[in-house]
Amino acid sequence: MRGYNFSKFIPEKLQNSGFDGLLNIFTQLLNYTAGDANEALAWMNELDKQHHFTSNDYGMGDFIDDLKNKGFISQDDPQGNFSITAKTEQTIRKSALEEIFGKLKKSGKGSHSTNTSGLGEEKNADRREYEFGDSLDQIDMTASIHNAQLNHGINDFHMTERDLEVEEKDFKTLTSTVLMIDISHSMILYGEDRITPAKKVAMALAELIRTKYPKDTLDIVVFGNDAWPITVKDLPYLQVGPYHTNTYAGLELATDILRRRKTSNKQIFMITDGKPTCLKEGNRYYKNSIGLDRKVINKTLNMAAQCKRLHIPITTFMIAKDPYLQQFVRQFTEVNGGKAFYSSLKGLGEYIFEDYIKNRRKTVR
Repeated sequence: MRGYNFSKFIPEKLQNSGFDGLLNIFTQLLNYTAGDANEALAWMNELDKQHHFTSNDYGMGDFIDDLKNKGFISQDDPQGNFSITAKTEQTIRKSALEEIFGKLKKSGKGSHSTNTSGLGEEKNADRREYEFGDSLDQIDMTASIHNAQLNHGINDFHMTERDLEVEEKDFKTLTSTVLMIDISHSMILYGEDRITPAKKVAMALAELIRTKYPKDTLDIVVFGNDAWPITVKDLPYLQVGPYHTNTYAGLELATDILRRRKTSNKQIFMITDGKPTCLKEGNRYYKNSIGLDRKVINKTLNMAAQCKRLHIPITTFMIAKDPYLQQFVRQFTEVNGGKAFYSSLKGLGEYIFEDYIKNRRKTVR
């Protein structure tokens, strides 16, 4: 029996020289440096020393000049520091979308199919007879001519209303989503960077909605000791703080935002790695990081129940595997009637993408 032959592993040289390849590395590093262009460029210099992805024909100095000339960075700071531009922010979002969801074709109209047939834009496999009020573009001419030939014969061809066959279309819905991101200190503890994948998912989801479903709305809420809304432009610069986890405040703010939306479909996506540990009582913070504090948990569960009464399902993406945390998430999900995913960081984007599209296919009522 033949055995295995082992040899020294020699990695292939990185083929990233040239502006496009270096730009891809630069945008990836910006996610880890919270949008700090100077730190990202410093890291690129260090990586270049180790992996030699520049060449004699195109070096880091050429790349920095191109970044400035093409409008990706500016140097308006009196001390000569670089900062990224709106063009770079958009590039980061597009890069996140392609990385997580693959390349998606832009659509001029963005809405989502439901399980209900009716007036819409996306044809399905259902067929029926023509009824008064159906639009002309719904008529399947090939099937209608075929019906006329069968009903009246080829030699005496004519078409009546009864020959017309109509293609059903899926009714389209608009959806309002609030994405909640936990920025408590645990999101960078234990040697694992959890905030960067969460930011990437948020940017990819924002770019997906902007390009494919522009009539939908996406609001982003971050929560630590308090909760506050941020814009898509803020995402590259988002950092974890020395915070506890005030899940109640995040849900309260998300619910207030969705109440103002006029759409039928409303939902909350929550990315977190821990249990609720904080409440705000007037000007005082009530905190307890040990175990599951009944006072904090009960108030959080009450908010989940309130969301259910308002027909706002919550999908929780728990990126921690502690059994007692999963038990809390199960209880939270049962009270709200939503869903929960116990996701690894690697699969987080795919989970959220699939669930977003799936939820758009039904009216949440």
